[in-house]
Amino acid sequence: MAKTASPRARSRNLVGGLVDALRAEIADGTFEAGDKLPSEARLTERFGVSRTVVREAIAGLRADGLVAPRQGAGVFVLEPPEVTTPFHLADYERISSVIEMLELRVAVEMEAASLAAVRRSPQQEEAIFEAAALLPRHAAEGRPTKEADLAFHLAMADATNNPRFREFLEVLGLSMIPRAALTIGDAPSPPDYIDLLSAEHSRIAEAISAGDSEAARGAAQAHLRNSMARYREYIRR
Repeated sequence: MAKTASPRARSRNLVGGLVDALRAEIADGTFEAGDKLPSEARLTERFGVSRTVVREAIAGLRADGLVAPRQGAGVFVLEPPEVTTPFHLADYERISSVIEMLELRVAVEMEAASLAAVRRSPQQEEAIFEAAALLPRHAAEGRPTKEADLAFHLAMADATNNPRFREFLEVLGLSMIPRAALTIGDAPSPPDYIDLLSAEHSRIAEAISAGDSEAARGAAQAHLRNSMARYREYIRR
């Protein structure tokens, strides 16, 4: 016999439903910044809920920074809160900021490489080698290489078969690659620099292909620590 939801659970569901409905109307412009929300009585009538549910829903919207009460005037819609993406921008004028980013990538991508070595499918393994080949190919063709560099790391993340790794790297985007901000426009990186990166990518790919998780972990660590050293040298020059 199915259990009947408790009164408290039903109330939570009603509050959640009302919050979602009002949030959607704020998002789609039905209520714009500066607009006054309907009164408690009108919301109660419209949604068929109690005033208690309405008050709790409004409290939820206030907690999200979407509305605010004005003494004696009602509840008004606020300007949408600014959404900041973590790691979206690094301060490339500060060596420490880029090093912090690379240190974080060491921790994440060492584990990604290790997992990829034991979890990758044949198709994912092929994708890693194809991505590794993009970097020298783009360089030889005089094309920008930053996207190709990122593509290799995304292919490795995919091979973990844990979607969170790719999501994390996609949040970072090109900001995870220091030379994306250090080069002017699409100016090509020096050939010897591309050769070094390509060789390091190949070592990671080969360790993953061999199913050697420790070697893959070590190759990823060496690649990113070498990136730190190269960045420091770039700044000194």
